[in-house]
Amino acid sequence: MVTGSDDWNVEQRDEMPLRRADRNFAELLQELRVVLTGVQILFGFLLTASFSERFTRLDTLQVTVFLVTLLCAATSSALLVAPVAAHRIVFQRGRKPELVRWAHLSALTGMGFLGLTMSSGLLLVFDLAVGRVPAFVVAGVFLAAVVAVWAVVPLSALR
Repeated sequence: MVTGSDDWNVEQRDEMPLRRADRNFAELLQELRVVLTGVQILFGFLLTASFSERFTRLDTLQVTVFLVTLLCAATSSALLVAPVAAHRIVFQRGRKPELVRWAHLSALTGMGFLGLTMSSGLLLVFDLAVGRVPAFVVAGVFLAAVVAVWAVVPLSALR
């Protein structure tokens, strides 16, 4: 049985497709509220970090990792805000089911970039604090853990 189908929702929840789209979009916005503040604070911190005195002493790899981290944070923030902007554009045009599908993909992609932001940020900080090899190990293990708890475990629960 596919629990995401409209037939299941009509039968089990007495919920018509448009009401389901409204509920799904409201749930998505609640989820985005949880994550967006943290992403924006992280992005703001990264923007200011380049003005610190220590930034001028970073080597080429560290500057590259910093710029990748900053770009991932900006991309994550933009993708996580995109469903709200898209809703404003398609508001009252009868396109809620399409909006929900697109917003879902935008949120998932934004979360992916958030995982990259956090792991590359760890890479930079650990590189500065304890060295390059431990930094790559910690960042790699962290990224693997994020993929596991954000994707592998939830997807395995669907089976």
